[in-house]
Amino acid sequence: MEQIYTIPVNEAFEKSAADKSCGCPFCALFNKLENDELDLILGASMMEPDVRIKTNKKGFCRTHYDMMFVRKNRLGMALTLESHLDELKKELRDTGIGGGMGNKPIKRIEELEKSCYVCERINFNFEHMIETAVLLWQNDEDFPKKLQAQPYFCLPHYKRVLKYAQTRLPKKLLKEFVAQCEEIQTRYLEELSGDVSWFCKKFDYRYDEEPWYNSKDAVERSMKFLRSDIHK
Repeated sequence: MEQIYTIPVNEAFEKSAADKSCGCPFCALFNKLENDELDLILGASMMEPDVRIKTNKKGFCRTHYDMMFVRKNRLGMALTLESHLDELKKELRDTGIGGGMGNKPIKRIEELEKSCYVCERINFNFEHMIETAVLLWQNDEDFPKKLQAQPYFCLPHYKRVLKYAQTRLPKKLLKEFVAQCEEIQTRYLEELSGDVSWFCKKFDYRYDEEPWYNSKDAVERSMKFLRSDIHK
């Protein structure tokens, strides 16, 4: 385990344990990674030659283009685009010996459609954070209590942490880990299902005078649980 990952993982789990409204700790970790990468690419990393080479090659997905556009550093984005577009002027040109059939631009555009510099940076670090959470559970005597105190894990991240645990933990520990995670998920699903049902009942005139209890944001919470609370 690298210290660079143990600190943010512990902080995210502690924050979600203390404040249930923080939701899935992995969503919080993903969102922090995303914000940090966008700050870097429009700031300190913008003029680094090795980073510029990578952004020219990888480009960005539409989501991260949009997120960069609404941030304050419009000049930083323009400078990154200037370099990227200059490269594309050469890469998309299909004339010359053996060219003229459109294969070169098709291949390059298909590469760009499948790649994003920010996505790849996030995914690399996020995989290590999922790995770190499992290893902390295995090796840090305080971490299982933090895990048990989580409000829930969104389904996409729940799947990813279980899949990693299957490759890392011995069978006996795997069963214990899965049982703890399942307890968290079962508890939250019962609560969420009840809140959604009550939300539906509130649209029946017979329940008009009844309080909303914890159901007013049940639809929003269901979406975050089912599809995660991240941009992608």
